[in-house]
Amino acid sequence: TRRSQSAMERVNPALQSELSRLKLAYGSDVFIQITKIPNELNLYLRTTSGRYRLFKTYPICAYSGGLGPKKRQGDGKSPEGFYTVRPSQMNPASSYHLSFNLGYPNAYDRSRGYTGDFLMVHGRCASIGCYAMTDPAIEEIWTLMSAAFDAGQTEIPVHIFPYKLNWPLRTALPNHPDRAFWTQLSPAWRAFAETKIPPKISVADGQYVVSERQP
Repeated sequence: TRRSQSAMERVNPALQSELSRLKLAYGSDVFIQITKIPNELNLYLRTTSGRYRLFKTYPICAYSGGLGPKKRQGDGKSPEGFYTVRPSQMNPASSYHLSFNLGYPNAYDRSRGYTGDFLMVHGRCASIGCYAMTDPAIEEIWTLMSAAFDAGQTEIPVHIFPYKLNWPLRTALPNHPDRAFWTQLSPAWRAFAETKIPPKISVADGQYVVSERQP
C-alpha cells in the first residue's frame, strides 16, 4: 500500500546508515525477541557467520494483562510463547498504522484449548491484547521484516517472554500460576543466548520442545 511504501522510503536512509555502521546487511534474516519486563522488542539480524546480532532495542508502548500467556478470547492478555510470522501476516492497511499478526493461537495454544485471534504487533502506541509500538518504531521493524521476506526469508520467529529469563526475578515469583509454563520457555532463551541462533521450536504432548540449530 501507499502507506507502507511511504514508511519504508522514509526510514530507509537512516536504516541503511545504521546497518552499515554495524556491518549488517539490508535484507538479512530477522529474529524478534519480546519481553514484557522490561517492555522491549529486540530485533536481531543474521550475520554472514549465520549467527544473529542485535540491531536495535525498541521500547514497547503498551501491552495488556500483565505477566502470563493469553488463554482465552477477551481476557485482555498479550501472548507469551513462540510464534511465526509469514508474509501473509503482514498488514500494511492496519487501523493501527502498520501491523503484523503473531499467529496466535499457535500449536501449543491450540493443544491447550486457548482461544483468541488477531493478536498483533502494531503502531499507534495503544493496545488491548497486542504489543503496541510507536509509529516510527513499527515503520523500522516493518521495513526490515519486509526486506527480509523480499530477500527470501520465508518466516520470522518471534519469541515472547514474561521477562529476561536470566534475571533473578523468576525466584521472586515462586507462587505465580504460570511459573511452570515459564520453565518451558527457558531453554529457548538459554539456547539463543549461548548460540546467537534462534532455536527450532516444536510442540509434543502439549509441551514446547526446543532444539538448538547449527549455523
